[in-house]
Amino acid sequence: MPTNLAIDDKLIEDALIIGNHRTKKAVVTEALQEYIQRRKQVEILKLFGTIDYDADYNYKDQRQVK
Repeated sequence: MPTNLAIDDKLIEDALIIGNHRTKKAVVTEALQEYIQRRKQVEILKLFGTIDYDADYNYKDQRQVK
């Protein structure tokens, strides 16, 4: 899907250098991947303290070789 975006040239140039990328497409692709990953991590953090667990569960039981 071709898309035209007006992105600050200085930001792209800095990202090319810092990320050691060869193309603008590579910079934008990695930036979007990092953005998505960070947003997913924030959603996971919101789950802390909201999930109930079984106090009698023994995680070491699964380590035993049968």
